[in-house]
This record gives sequence, C-alpha cells and structure tokens, in this order.
Amino acid sequence: MNRYKVTKQLGDGTYGSVLKAVNRQSGEVVAIKRMKKKFYSWEECMQLREVNSLKKLNHPNIIKLKEVIRENDELYFVFEYMECNLYDTMKKRDRHFPESKIRNLMYQMLQGLAFMHKHSFFHRDIKPENMLVKGDTVKVADFGLAREIRSRPPFTDYVSTRWYRAPEVLLRSTTYNSPIDAWAMGCIMAEMFTLRPLFPGSSEGDQLYKICSVLGNPTHSTWPEGMKLAAQMNYRFPQFVPTSLAQLIPMRVQRRFN
Repeated sequence: MNRYKVTKQLGDGTYGSVLKAVNRQSGEVVAIKRMKKKFYSWEECMQLREVNSLKKLNHPNIIKLKEVIRENDELYFVFEYMECNLYDTMKKRDRHFPESKIRNLMYQMLQGLAFMHKHSFFHRDIKPENMLVKGDTVKVADFGLAREIRSRPPFTDYVSTRWYRAPEVLLRSTTYNSPIDAWAMGCIMAEMFTLRPLFPGSSEGDQLYKICSVLGNPTHSTWPEGMKLAAQMNYRFPQFVPTSLAQLIPMRVQRRFN
C-alpha cells in the first residue's frame, strides 16, 4: 500500500470502507476498497466472489479491478476511480433528466449487464448506488454478491436492496437466476424518469403490495411459478388492476414510449 497516498474516505459499509487515493508514481487517482475481515492467505482472497467475477469481466461498462493487495492480513481492492454513483446523481437533480441522457445511461448499464450474463455471472445487487458515474460514462460496480449463473441452487443468502428486489426473491425462491438483474434495471429506469423509486416498500410484504398496485396481481396463467411460491408461503396477492404508464411517468415520456 506504500505506493498509494490516501486522500479521503469515500464511504463505509458492512464489509469494508472505500478510500480515494493517488498512485505516488503515476499520479493516477484510484478508489481502494479496504475489507474489514482479516485474510490470512492468498488462497482465501482468491475465493472471494468479487475477485472471481471481476478478474473475468473486462468491459467498458463494468468497473475495472486494477489490483488486489494483501498486507498484514488486510485485503485491499484497487479500482479505477469514478466521480459518484447514480443514486447521488439523481438525488442532486431538481429537474428530470433529458430523455437522451436516460437512454444513454440505460444503454451503457444494459451493455455491462448483458456482458456479465453472457459470461455466466449475475449480479444480485443491482441498485443506483452500485452504478458508478464519471462524466457521461456509467459502470456496474460492487460484485460482492455476484454468483455464477451455473451455480447450483439453493440461493438462500441475502440478495439485493428491497426496492429493487424481484418478486420471486421476495417470495423466497431458492432457484432465481439472472432475470432478477433485469427486474432491478427496469426499476432503475423508471426511477430515472421520475426521480422517485418505483416500489419503495417498507417491508417485504409492503414491497409485494406496491408491485401489485402498479403491475396488477398475477394469476395462474400469467405467472404460475409465482402463484406456486405464494401458496408455499400461504401468501395471497392483493387484488389490483395494472396502473397505466401515463399515471406513473410524465406525459412527455409517455409520448416517447408510444
């Protein structure tokens, strides 16, 4: 770590903190993720999902892992530096994004996601905070929950922030797969149009309620798998008709979709 000079702390989370730093030799600005857990061997480090996925995923819309450093049993991930995340970008705005901006950002995020899925990984924690922005470029980041698509279920550990969680995950499916990333990306797209989360549930039950209030309740013909999952939990979907797009998104956007 001696070749990097830390200039500030950017954030602190459950698994680690993120630091802004400068390479003393090249002057390059980087972001360093310092893990809170101790690591006593390189073999242990290389088994981490974040390392396994990012060392295989080289794409302009996926954050680049530049190097991994283990020093005094502490582990550091050195990433390219991005200016902010999409959540902060939306939070700072006092007016809607131009439609061209949304189209550009969505295209880039979907390109990164498609590349990831093509190379047999799904992210499992797609949300605005994990989309990093620099100028007009956006990159998918934070692969701590990523899994290989061919991984064998059950998947029982925590997945995704509630507001972006797919219905099958809310219904405790243990065999979900890459479509949960596409669901979360759709939630992000709607949020970019309105600057408000589409399904801001206060609990898992409230999350399902809010989803049904917008999309309508599923049936045995429209989503048999979901009905089966709900029956296993003794859960009854609230009865709603779908909400029209015009009520959810500004009319200028509705005209664009038409």
